[in-house]
Amino acid sequence: MFVAAVPPESVVEDLDEFLEPRRSAGRDAGLRWTRSEHYHLTLAFFESVPEYRLDELIERLHSTADRHLPIRLALRSGGAFPDPAAGRALWAGVHAEAEDLRQLDALSVGARNAGSVSGATVDGTRFRPHLTIARTSRPTDLIRWVNLLAGYSGPQWSVDRIELIESHLGQGPNGSPRYETVETIAVAPPSIPPWSLGRR
Repeated sequence: MFVAAVPPESVVEDLDEFLEPRRSAGRDAGLRWTRSEHYHLTLAFFESVPEYRLDELIERLHSTADRHLPIRLALRSGGAFPDPAAGRALWAGVHAEAEDLRQLDALSVGARNAGSVSGATVDGTRFRPHLTIARTSRPTDLIRWVNLLAGYSGPQWSVDRIELIESHLGQGPNGSPRYETVETIAVAPPSIPPWSLGRR
């Protein structure tokens, strides 16, 4: 399972429009493109979650999200993990004002803590906000692709909800994962009326 901010359709379409004419060349270079319906910004990853404590995890995630206001983000530029010269994952970067980035980091910490207290096995890798757009089966020189992404700047959106998603490995098309949203969680204190979400 993982907790993620899922970009809205307008953001997905803009990124897809940028990538579409380049996908064939990417496949020739060994890139496996992420399906656009799988685009997400991972806030916390749980290798395993005890089924009998799932309700507790969901409750704690709601409590965490209630302590935050919606966060304004945009996809911009990109990079590769672990290194552009020998990359295994190509990603689009996340751009925001300093306060929004601080809130995003705090939301990630809160989601990880919610998992840990609820008995989940939590990935402790340092949080680096990004959206994975392609992977490779072996270390590959991705410098050209990172340079290409340097020219990308997508529309801004408001993270006014997060999702707890269960990944069913190998159950999607061509052996890809199948994602199932278990819970959608509003990001805003309960006193903030729904019509004002996303406004600052």
